[in-house]
Amino acid sequence: MTAYLVAILTLVAIATLVGFGLNIQWGLCGLVNFGIVGFFSLGAYVAALVGLSGAGAFAGMAAAALACACASALLALLAARLEDDYLAIVTIGFGEIVRLVMLNEDWLTHGALGLADIPRPFEHMVAADTYPVAFLAFAVALVAAVFAILEALTRSPFGRALRAVRDDDVVTATLGKSPFVLRVKAFAIGGAVMGLAGSLHAFYLTYIDPSQFTPIVTAYAFMAVIAGGRGSNVGLLLGAGSIMLLIEATRFLKDFIPFLDATKLSALRLGLIGVGIIVLLIFRPNGFFREPRLASRSVAPQGHHADEADGAPRGPLALAHSTQSPGRAAAGIRPMTTIETTETRSST
Repeated sequence: MTAYLVAILTLVAIATLVGFGLNIQWGLCGLVNFGIVGFFSLGAYVAALVGLSGAGAFAGMAAAALACACASALLALLAARLEDDYLAIVTIGFGEIVRLVMLNEDWLTHGALGLADIPRPFEHMVAADTYPVAFLAFAVALVAAVFAILEALTRSPFGRALRAVRDDDVVTATLGKSPFVLRVKAFAIGGAVMGLAGSLHAFYLTYIDPSQFTPIVTAYAFMAVIAGGRGSNVGLLLGAGSIMLLIEATRFLKDFIPFLDATKLSALRLGLIGVGIIVLLIFRPNGFFREPRLASRSVAPQGHHADEADGAPRGPLALAHSTQSPGRAAAGIRPMTTIETTETRSST
């Protein structure tokens, strides 16, 4: 039972990394990527090939992240100016190209036979019976590190600029930010994280072949982001865990419904997951957690609610108060603050 739980949690960690990559691309920046499985498989094969060459597992991870980041940036340079529908088609094409290369380039990928005996990180430093737990700890640490980095990016001005591009790229351009550059950066960062997830997949199984990389990987990633809350890294942790646990839990339906064969059980599992997503969208359309937003108190001056005795505002509003014209001051007219302007517009 312990080994099974360790395996499930390892798969959850890998799925979480894939979701993190999609959350940067689609959740924050609004870039629809239906070719997730292409970046995931590219990261797995690059890590495996570099590891088998003798460079080591960690070099394979770095190479996988770099290769997927470069491929993502190149794809974004070619297609980031396209509308959402056409960008989605381009990403689907990229995933299909990667699949065909994996399947047909025998000299590099061994074709349908795949790559075996992929070296794992620090496998010679840990006993074989305890290695799955050590690998799980390594995967969790990697998820925590990626989460911390992406959470800092999300809450930084860069993250707010990505949300601005997603909401209205024209307004973003008028403020001096390049939507094209921001989209390329977001796509590259997301691709790098997906490459890391692919490398973990290769190290965990120690054997990869094209049949492991199906479009269902893309579907699971979108389910995790939708369930957790688009743009929320915290919600994604819960969303990815819920989706993967639901997928594994439905395997035991055959114990309660004996007339189900393997084909019917597979279809029923996907149907139940789809129903769960629909119910979630009905009752919690924003997912488990909303994306982080700046509260009004974060931009309001600290002295706005505690004026001086003579009514003059403290903090940055003091400059606006001091520059008020004498005529307006004599008439008792004070400048309207940003917060008041927002409240007035919302009330009208």
